[in-house]
Amino acid sequence: MKKINLKDIYPFWKTDVWVEVDDEVAQEMRRFNLMESAFKLRTYRHRAYYSLDRNDGIERDILFLSISPEEYYEHKLSRQQLYEALCQLPEKAARRIYAHYFLGMSKVSIARAEHVDERAVRKSIARGLKQMEQLLKNM
Repeated sequence: MKKINLKDIYPFWKTDVWVEVDDEVAQEMRRFNLMESAFKLRTYRHRAYYSLDRNDGIERDILFLSISPEEYYEHKLSRQQLYEALCQLPEKAARRIYAHYFLGMSKVSIARAEHVDERAVRKSIARGLKQMEQLLKNM
């Protein structure tokens, strides 16, 4: 058991408070302090102590791209056309395409769920995609 001073760990602590902790905990706390000081030294040496985010939103805008109203409308329209084309397919092909591309199921798991051969599922999806392509070209 080692004694540590909580005043050294927490800067808001005003008085000395000594606590006994296990050796493993003390070792992990020391390892964390060493890693933190090494990080600070690396950022100082490589002059990487600045950020692009100066409260004007540069960094946030790069990380989180906001789409314009026109782009949002185009996405909505294309999604609507995609669903319309999917609804015009035969039920079996539409169900398999939806399960594979929208729900993320593998073709093997779809075949197991429907108790059919995997080749039938692959062919059905391929035919359905060709039909969707034709339908979307005509829209």
